[in-house]
Amino acid sequence: MLLGKDDDLIKLSIQGDIRAFEELAAKYQHKIYSLAYRYMGCEEDASDMAQEALIKAYRSLATFKGESSLGTWLYRITTNVCLDELRKRRRTLHMISLDEPVATVDGDEIERDIADPSPTADIIYEKKETEVYLQSLINMLKPEQKAVVILRDVMDLTYEEIAEVLNCSIGTVKSRLSRGREILRKKIAKRELLP
Repeated sequence: MLLGKDDDLIKLSIQGDIRAFEELAAKYQHKIYSLAYRYMGCEEDASDMAQEALIKAYRSLATFKGESSLGTWLYRITTNVCLDELRKRRRTLHMISLDEPVATVDGDEIERDIADPSPTADIIYEKKETEVYLQSLINMLKPEQKAVVILRDVMDLTYEEIAEVLNCSIGTVKSRLSRGREILRKKIAKRELLP
């Protein structure tokens, strides 16, 4: 049974009304993008993953039973899309030498121009620097810990919603969250961000 304000839009979308789905997408796209960004760590990848999640949602909207909120269902799809992409990248990760030149389409070779990723005081404010640092720490967590930390501490979902999104028990959510937070706390303490 469908519950909530999105009922009519969902029904119309299932019947093929593209405008109805566009309205649903517009309502949730910022949160979907934010979630994807937390997983991917870069705007371009986050945008791609958010778009892929919305396409998957559109194609499988008829399977939405309304047992959870539409937002929770969309977060589950987004989480799965991002985790699948991260797993795929991990499998295909290969090392390249930064000293090796890059071949162009014309067959010429050019030197790699690697930008310095370190923040400069002129451009990046302390808040942004801290955000980047925290995101890098989150990216180092195991995928299951990363997922619960993002869904709870960034997206502010309840334990029940997270359990639904990740298809696991609330106890598992709490355990993963506790472990993930402890790892982050230790890493942050080493940088002396905590009193």
